[in-house]
Amino acid sequence: KPDHYDITIFGAEPHPNYNRILLSPVLAGEMQVQDIILNGLDWYAGHGITLHRGKTVTRIDRVRRVVIADDGSEAEYDRLLIATGSTPFRLPIAGNQLPGVIGYRDIHDTDEMIAAASRYRHAVVIGGGLLGLEAANGLKLRGMDVTVVHLGPWLLERQLDEVAGRMLQQSLEDKGLKFLLRKQTEALLPGTDGKRVGAVRLQVMAAGIRPNFALAEAAGIHCQRGIVVSDTMQTYDPRVYAVGECVSHRGIAYGLVAPLFEQAKVAANHLAGYGIGRYQGSVTSTKLKVTGIDLFSAGDFQGDQADAEEITLNDPHGGVYKK
Repeated sequence: KPDHYDITIFGAEPHPNYNRILLSPVLAGEMQVQDIILNGLDWYAGHGITLHRGKTVTRIDRVRRVVIADDGSEAEYDRLLIATGSTPFRLPIAGNQLPGVIGYRDIHDTDEMIAAASRYRHAVVIGGGLLGLEAANGLKLRGMDVTVVHLGPWLLERQLDEVAGRMLQQSLEDKGLKFLLRKQTEALLPGTDGKRVGAVRLQVMAAGIRPNFALAEAAGIHCQRGIVVSDTMQTYDPRVYAVGECVSHRGIAYGLVAPLFEQAKVAANHLAGYGIGRYQGSVTSTKLKVTGIDLFSAGDFQGDQADAEEITLNDPHGGVYKK
């Protein structure tokens, strides 16, 4: 309903809306930043949407129904949608703030990694999950010597069983990546210059995410490991909605994009006044964005439920495993 609201958007980044999922191909040099912009600045202007770039909302005043940004600017709301996402989890270890230690989350992080890859040779990626493996692949393609340090017994242990995890590791080793499994990172030590990370030239932290709910919590909105929302994506304040990686729905915080789209659809349905949509959770699926490796996982991948029937097709020489 285009005439239903005057829409104002605050974004902490200097860029308009872009596809975070495609940051991996940008890092790998397969795409450019301009290729992943979803809505250019002219789109906002054409739809009469006020866009505040590079402004972080620091406070929500629910009594006055106003949001306040870090530059002091304010905007009134009748309905507020919080979509603050998440931040990469930085391991609480010595040296985690040294120059050369980068989280992997946005265009700025990606630009930092691309710049580092042109100046330094060695990279260590902490975390062998989807993001860690995609970062490792991208840095390798940019000419770096890459080692992945992973706490788990095999790669992608949250998406794959052991057989699939070992096959994936072999495929990635064939591409030149190195792996240290069941290894815990204790500390990051400065190098001979006393400044950057030492033995390691570049350190990418991809060891999970933390939902960003401090803003909502400070406004007195109920949070528990995320902004708690109902099936209509409303918080405990019905004027305030929340979607994405910042929310906790039925005790689950989703770190993937498909559930976010489903949540956004329900929130939009309610904000438009139709009020018939309900979000009841998602069965998640994952895909690895590394060119040449066809990997997909969904549902009960371990098959450890009592009534599970297991059908397996395994051709190690052909590199095919379906379960």
